[in-house]
Amino acid sequence: MKATLSFTGGEAGASWRAETETGHALVVDGSPDIGGRDLGARPMELLLLGLGGCTAMDVLSILRKMRQRVADCRVELSAERAEEHPRVFTRIHVHFKVWGEVQAAAVERALELSHSKYCSAYKMLSATAEISSSFEVVALEAEGLGS
Repeated sequence: MKATLSFTGGEAGASWRAETETGHALVVDGSPDIGGRDLGARPMELLLLGLGGCTAMDVLSILRKMRQRVADCRVELSAERAEEHPRVFTRIHVHFKVWGEVQAAAVERALELSHSKYCSAYKMLSATAEISSSFEVVALEAEGLGS
């Protein structure tokens, strides 16, 4: 896997154009106190999103293999960081909200498999952070989304 960051911040800026090996691009920027212009996500935000994306893809794939009927899914993440540099994540909470005809036991098992076996981001970040997770299942009829 490869990625490239090209500096776009100017003399005092902190902005970068990031491009993945697969050709996808995004803007990475620093906070205004270090010259950033708030044009893109901060690097640590991207790490948090990476964890969310990695485990979300696992969980959805596992639920589909379990023949659960997922209509929608949302992953909310919150994190705390160390006060001193290198300011690693010390605590992360991942909350899944799953809509559809889904059994809670299936979501619990999917989360367990993602965290114990499949999610490489979880494995890496759990070396420095205590990671917890929770979930809720919302029946489609509960929100007027059923047929």
